[in-house]
Amino acid sequence: MEKITFTGDAGDTIDLFILESTRLAGQDYILASDVEAGDGNCYILKEITAPEGEETAYEIVEDERTLDYLLSVFGELLEDVDLTD
Repeated sequence: MEKITFTGDAGDTIDLFILESTRLAGQDYILASDVEAGDGNCYILKEITAPEGEETAYEIVEDERTLDYLLSVFGELLEDVDLTD
């Protein structure tokens, strides 16, 4: 399973495992978890275009409407995973 290191605004880092990815309206999104298997925290991240030669950057999706829509999309892509609390 692919793993990325996400750095927050405060400079804190967390290793995340990519569970699924999708492209909607020309924008790439990933569903990632802080654990490789089992119960953990999930994050939906939006890919930010990185300048040539730099690593891909991501930001956490915070808009509620977008987040709800992406949860339903990822729920369909991962039929055997429950994304609700």
